Amino acid sequence: MELVTVWFVLVAVLWVGYLALEGFDFGVGMLTRRFAHDDRERRVLINTIGPVWDGNEVWMITAVGATFAAFPEWYATAWSAYYLPLAAILVALILRGLAFEYRAKHDSDSWRRRWDGVIFLGSAAPAFLWGVLLAGFAQGLPLDARHDFVGGLGDVFTPYTLLGGVVTLALSLLHGTHYVALKTVGELRTRARALSGRLAAPTALAIAGFVVWTVTQRDTGSVTWAAWLAGAVAVAFVVGGHRIIADGREGWAFVTSFVAVAAVGAALFGALYPDVLPSTADAAGTLTVDNASSTDYTLTVMTWVAVPFVPVVLAYQSWVYWTFRRRIGVQHITSP
Repeated sequence: MELVTVWFVLVAVLWVGYLALEGFDFGVGMLTRRFAHDDRERRVLINTIGPVWDGNEVWMITAVGATFAAFPEWYATAWSAYYLPLAAILVALILRGLAFEYRAKHDSDSWRRRWDGVIFLGSAAPAFLWGVLLAGFAQGLPLDARHDFVGGLGDVFTPYTLLGGVVTLALSLLHGTHYVALKTVGELRTRARALSGRLAAPTALAIAGFVVWTVTQRDTGSVTWAAWLAGAVAVAFVVGGHRIIADGREGWAFVTSFVAVAAVGAALFGALYPDVLPSTADAAGTLTVDNASSTDYTLTVMTWVAVPFVPVVLAYQSWVYWTFRRRIGVQHITSP
């Protein structure tokens, strides 16, 4: 396998890892608004992701950095086109991090409500916008022969990319309910299991529609079958997760939503390959793994750096999750 293909797969894995890991804490952040009935329940939800949410964001930084290093043309063109939506995502993530820290700095209900609203919006907006932007890779953008973006926001926010945003939003919320059911006890656990059941069917329908639309508009032949398979796996695991969590097996339900997120990402990037950003204006402007990549020497050096360090990072993050694996409930929350 050529290094450009290896790094395309690695970039896809990093984005999928980000959506799967940050996705559930986006979901938990959204649940703090209506799902939690009082401040103690909100504190339980925030505490379930407290040790891991900032570590999950590192996957985004790594994914963006790997895209920049391995495919600089892809990075330059895409992020220039996505400048305003990316700015909105970054502002949302910054405010969300501030809200986790500042909501407890003043003993006032109105103060906490304002920061809880920031947590909700700071979770929902990135969960939706990342789906829009990643779907834009498969849809393509109007690029000229020099690979410059020649469109506007109307070319970024289209019915197809908006559906991609709905899929990532719904998956994040479903993933979050599975995580809450896994990490809490008592009434929160029961309500999370019930909400998961109500979310499963619409989420599966959204995924099915998105995958069909993706593959039919990106019928590249060589990997289309893999994209179809990944889409079928995503739908099957969302439906299967509903049955599993109804039986009280929250750990396996969390695995099903994790796999569903990964499968949707595999379908998207599988249908995209060997392009990385198709041009809808001029075929000569289409970016592929070959004309968007760095030199072989750069990719070789990057590979030698990644091989020893990636397992260390994965081992450390696994250790963090294992250390904070216990369930919590409102009985563990003291008064402010």
